[in-house]
Amino acid sequence: MSILSDIILILLNGLQQGAIYVLLAVGLSIILGTLKFVNFAHGALYLIGTYAGVFIALNISLSNGKLFEWGFTTFGLDLGFFAALVLVPILVFVVGLLMERFVARPFYDRPDTDQILVTFGLAIVVQELFRILFGSNSLPFDQPETILSFGSFAGIPVSGPVALPIVGNFPQWRLYVIGITAVLVALVYIMVEYTDFGLVVRAGTRDAEMVRLLGIKITRPYIVVFGIGAALAGVAGVVGGPLNVVNPTIGTNILVPAFLTVVIGGVGSIAGAVVGGIVFGLTTAALVSLAPAWSQVGLYAIAAIVLLTRPQGILGDEEVAP
Repeated sequence: MSILSDIILILLNGLQQGAIYVLLAVGLSIILGTLKFVNFAHGALYLIGTYAGVFIALNISLSNGKLFEWGFTTFGLDLGFFAALVLVPILVFVVGLLMERFVARPFYDRPDTDQILVTFGLAIVVQELFRILFGSNSLPFDQPETILSFGSFAGIPVSGPVALPIVGNFPQWRLYVIGITAVLVALVYIMVEYTDFGLVVRAGTRDAEMVRLLGIKITRPYIVVFGIGAALAGVAGVVGGPLNVVNPTIGTNILVPAFLTVVIGGVGSIAGAVVGGIVFGLTTAALVSLAPAWSQVGLYAIAAIVLLTRPQGILGDEEVAP
């Protein structure tokens, strides 16, 4: 029974860790697969989302003091973390629109190396700017206890342990992270696969010139796709922030695993990003429990094996293979 509980615990921890990778990888994948743009500043969007979540959810100022009232606790309505879940994706979506217009678009027809250099340089600039503004020390980002408390209503509990069969107590917020990721990825998949907007995006991926000849301004769906990918990174920062250390280096630290997730899953494939994220999450959770020293090596070993046997990724198409 103990072995079974340990296995289930590893699966749950792996799904939670994989959920963060999935949110980042889906955004990266649709940007890379649709726009053919290599965005090494995607980790910076995660960084922005995390810090914005800290200041909105916890109502703190730059000096870590109490922020003047933003209205989140007015009339007994304590939005707190819920406000972060709503506002941060909108904020990072706007940042993504600006990034697409002024950084990505001028480099669409440039070599991949140029795209990598400009976006990686931007990521370093954002990281150092956050270091100057907030310092190098880690900021506290505790897991929310409840959301949407109002008057006598204590709110929806999201913190503390929850009793699960066989496993026993398991952190409730980790289950919420898995659930939030599943809902968002499903919505993005439906949008891309079953809407007119998604049809235009997929057609533009196959033959952008033909789409333009049909009178469709392809730049509009492109900028929205970039914004959606950025918003997903922002959500990853909000839901993953309370589970990790919050400092200016988190963006660059998570960038490589996110790209590896896209590569092994298949560029441009949402399902591939999900599979890649789950594989990486489960691998990390298993190695952390069984062989902590090999936890990072395992990710690169899996990526190497997949690329040697299937260069286009697990669910990728050959025409978009890296």
